Amino acid sequence: MTDVTRILNAIEQGDARAADDLLPLVYEQLRLLAAQKMAQEKPGQTLQATALVHEAYIRLVGLEKQSWASKGHFFMAAAEAMKRVLVDYARQKKSLKRGGDHERVPLDDANTPENNLPLSDDLIDLDEALEKLSKADRAKADLVKLRYFAGLTGEQAAKALGISHATAERYWDYASSWLRLEIVRNRQKRSC
Repeated sequence: MTDVTRILNAIEQGDARAADDLLPLVYEQLRLLAAQKMAQEKPGQTLQATALVHEAYIRLVGLEKQSWASKGHFFMAAAEAMKRVLVDYARQKKSLKRGGDHERVPLDDANTPENNLPLSDDLIDLDEALEKLSKADRAKADLVKLRYFAGLTGEQAAKALGISHATAERYWDYASSWLRLEIVRNRQKRSC
């Protein structure tokens, strides 16, 4: 059992001091993942990687009682927390009082070159499509969360999910195509 898994178990048992022990062990890895994610964002982004890590960490060990089976499970939860922070932030930016009436960029122009998924302006659409994919195929949705929101490589995400790298690549190809199509469908429905 790794130190991280031991500490996660202690947090689950209600040890308040364990959360303080966890942050130094995972902070650098979470910070690196957040920095990679923020580097994909458009210029002018006001949310910093450090703020993303801190907000995600607070959500992970804060008010909600969590149960983690392993380090991989913890990082899956971290990816979900980062996703929620980024989607909440995108929703705030899109609200009318914050200039949310700006013109949208077509999905084809907003794809990131390395993963072909939407950038932050499309996070709300991506979140809605990802929730739908999660209901249909949770493993593929979890893979997207790990790769897109936590910034893990295909190999790292495969290891966290306990699947082969080849399977992870097949899941990624399917999920990213499915999500793009779902986002386009949803936009067409809203524009009608």
